[in-house]
Amino acid sequence: MNPLKTFPLTKVAFKTHGCKLNFTETEQIAKKFDPDTYVRVDPNDVADIYVFNTCSVTENADKKFKDSVRKANKLNKNAFIAVIGCYAQLKTHEISKINGVNLVLGASEKFNIDLFIKKKNKEKISKTYSCEIESFKDFNSSYSDTNSSRTRSFLKIQDGCDYKCSYCTIPLARGQSRSDSIENVVKNVKKIVSKGFKEIVLTGINLGDYGNVNGKLKEKNSGLINLLNELENISGVSRYRISSIEPNLLTDEIIKIVSCSQKFVPHFHIPLQSGSDQVLRDMKRRYNSNFYSNLVSKIKTAMPNASIGVDVIVGFPTETHDMFLDTYNFLNNLNVSYFHVFKYSDRENTLSFDIIDKVSEKNKIKRSRVLRDLSLKKKNEFYKNNLNKLHSILWESENKKGYIHGLSSNYIKVRQFWNPSLINTIEKRELTNIDEEGFARIS
Repeated sequence: MNPLKTFPLTKVAFKTHGCKLNFTETEQIAKKFDPDTYVRVDPNDVADIYVFNTCSVTENADKKFKDSVRKANKLNKNAFIAVIGCYAQLKTHEISKINGVNLVLGASEKFNIDLFIKKKNKEKISKTYSCEIESFKDFNSSYSDTNSSRTRSFLKIQDGCDYKCSYCTIPLARGQSRSDSIENVVKNVKKIVSKGFKEIVLTGINLGDYGNVNGKLKEKNSGLINLLNELENISGVSRYRISSIEPNLLTDEIIKIVSCSQKFVPHFHIPLQSGSDQVLRDMKRRYNSNFYSNLVSKIKTAMPNASIGVDVIVGFPTETHDMFLDTYNFLNNLNVSYFHVFKYSDRENTLSFDIIDKVSEKNKIKRSRVLRDLSLKKKNEFYKNNLNKLHSILWESENKKGYIHGLSSNYIKVRQFWNPSLINTIEKRELTNIDEEGFARIS
């Protein structure tokens, strides 16, 4: 910052709702705000400008966003509130009517928010800007590298989705599948490494579709396999983690690359959504339960200590009690490590929205609770199976109530008493027990 400038800086706060991809985009957008003019503050503090990056996946995400706007209005009733992200693209005019909201930017304009903020002081700007998502094909590169409390960087390599799952609005919010070039991903990885990050998490909306346009490779040698092979050869990277990837796109070749890699960690997060084949058909998913269980077996054969996370939706409109039991029994017998459980939410302009019969909220809550209990059991079993073995643990930088926390390569959460000398280091240690709060501990 220029020391000759004495006027007060404008306080700007950023709040992210939703996925890690939203998080990377928020961090990239925040970099656009000139530090000679703006100072970034916590979204729980008083700010002159609040920027909310929104999610549209569930009704609960909508509610959390509206609660955040109300809180910002209480903190500073004169604040300028800007809204971007998936919900902003889908419900532009609805959001513009929320008390205190001054600007709503859809998919085509969210990365230009700094320009709109500058304009507001000089000229009258419109309150809403949206686009026809079918025609939006731009790819905006982003990665997280500014939060000092993190030792992992999330790198966006793909955006959008060509799939038409019957419950999902993401294609309507983000448009068709598109990807960054291998050349640019490599450049970004080198930038991230230069800032001292030990782990890079590859993120996208439909990551396995990397390099494809309309289901086919845009260019020869530009697919996910080619990218993974390029990344393996970059010096200075300690480890990569692949975020959520569709089961039908997690190929034998990807499994082989990860199993043989010195850098890609043995951790996969694979959306299932239901263990009932009928529900999977109604959801318009591209696999069945048998395909999924065979995929898990392939991973565990190649990497016995691999962590496998699962996304599950309960209460889809056609899910009967017996179909839910199919999901429970399927997961109970599956060699996976944990679940992310979501209650089905009706989303306008999706096929499932028009299904008349719905599962009651009471039953959705009950089914969700049952699967979360099973997930905890699975996680504990996975942790116990990894005791008395050496693990590479990346230690984080935050002191959490006297503990330093870390993450093993296969996604086991570890903690020990605070030791600042371990921050952002990778240490090989043996896991010896699980404490009362479910964290693995070391000797």
